[in-house]
Amino acid sequence: MSKVRRVLDQIRGRSYRDALIMLEFMPYRSTGPITKVLRSAVANAEHNLGLDPSSLVISSATADMGPSMKRYRPRAQGRAYQIKKQTCHISIAVAAQTDS
Repeated sequence: MSKVRRVLDQIRGRSYRDALIMLEFMPYRSTGPITKVLRSAVANAEHNLGLDPSSLVISSATADMGPSMKRYRPRAQGRAYQIKKQTCHISIAVAAQTDS
């Protein structure tokens, strides 16, 4: 979750085009799902509200805790250690840019 938040903190408040460029050149694995969510949010704003994608800014971007998958890793002498694979819910909201 903190790995996703460090990317969301960088794009929050930026325009859609700037955020896409930043996400493309960041070296983190979490940029793939974030880009997918951002494109979906912009497509929804364009289709449902009739907004122009070039005038959109990221108004809010959050990452909340998701379910943890429990897995086991074999260890020495027949033991097994539990590993938690944590997931998160990514939420991005876009709004029309206000000239101020």
